[in-house]
Amino acid sequence: MPLIKVSATSRPQSVAGAISGMVRDHAHAEIIAVGPDAVNQAVKAIAIARKYLELDGIDLVMVPNMEDIVIDGNQRTAIVIQVRPRPAQLSP
Repeated sequence: MPLIKVSATSRPQSVAGAISGMVRDHAHAEIIAVGPDAVNQAVKAIAIARKYLELDGIDLVMVPNMEDIVIDGNQRTAIVIQVRPRPAQLSP
């Protein structure tokens, strides 16, 4: 499954649409962002995607991880966020 790459200039609404589509189609999405502004846009997009998926009865869980990557010959630390549907909550 392809990664959704988010930059500091990514539009959160567009990224949210991509996240929603991948969760609907594959029950999973993976987002990668490098730098604080890109991570901010990614988190905003996940929050918006939760609203988009609410009508379908889907809530999301995000699991962030750090991963070393190489960009233009330089090693950088990326934030990779896995997004999945929240498991159904059992009522007490």
